[in-house]
Amino acid sequence: VQLQASGGGTVQTGGSLRLSCAASGADLRFYSVGWFRQTPGKERVFVAAINRNVDSRKYADSVLGRFTISRDAVKNTVYLQMNSLKPEDTAIYYCAARRGALLMSTVQYDNWGQGTLVTVSS
Repeated sequence: VQLQASGGGTVQTGGSLRLSCAASGADLRFYSVGWFRQTPGKERVFVAAINRNVDSRKYADSVLGRFTISRDAVKNTVYLQMNSLKPEDTAIYYCAARRGALLMSTVQYDNWGQGTLVTVSS
């Protein structure tokens, strides 16, 4: 599966963005999909994930209640709706997919898209 992340940009504190992760070459209904983020000099960390049956979602504590992950099966795309953005949300955001159960570790995902930069200004 090939993944294309998009939707990043610059917003002010409190603003919203919606990231998209469009898949090609495979049906995301057979994959769990996660969003991760990374800042310079730091490891890539888990943000949110949705399982292949879309009946389970996980979020990092830092984004719980502000971010929502969803999937559009027709468009074969996973979204990350980000509300109430904070400067500490500034990062490059990556989407990733794996066949099998929802997991929150980067090493468990073997299909990655390129990143999309999110900048939140104070």
